[in-house]
Amino acid sequence: MIKLAIPVLHVSSSVAAEEFYCKRLGFRLEFANRLGAATPDPCYMGLSRDGVWLHVSSLSGDGVSGGAVNLVVDDVDALHAEFVAKQVPIAVGPVDQTWGTREMYVKDTDGNSLRFQAPLKA
Repeated sequence: MIKLAIPVLHVSSSVAAEEFYCKRLGFRLEFANRLGAATPDPCYMGLSRDGVWLHVSSLSGDGVSGGAVNLVVDDVDALHAEFVAKQVPIAVGPVDQTWGTREMYVKDTDGNSLRFQAPLKA
């Protein structure tokens, strides 16, 4: 039985990723595992917001930058307003999609796409 999936996004800089995800997108740093205390990278971090987890890693074996993750939210427009107020660059959205969702896309500093989506209201 599968109970949970936690996407891992590859980043080049854990410092830049922590600033973007925590200070701009509202995630909280839950843990950061570094190979050495003197250097910020490589690093494997766990981030959470509203009970949803993402992992980001600058370890060379943990994928490549440019991945994508879909995040189901209650209100895309409210999140859009929050992000605009924090001067987060919005790649796409908010837009109603033909497949029945309202979506907004944000890209992190490494080109990973965060796709925030909510079902369209009838």
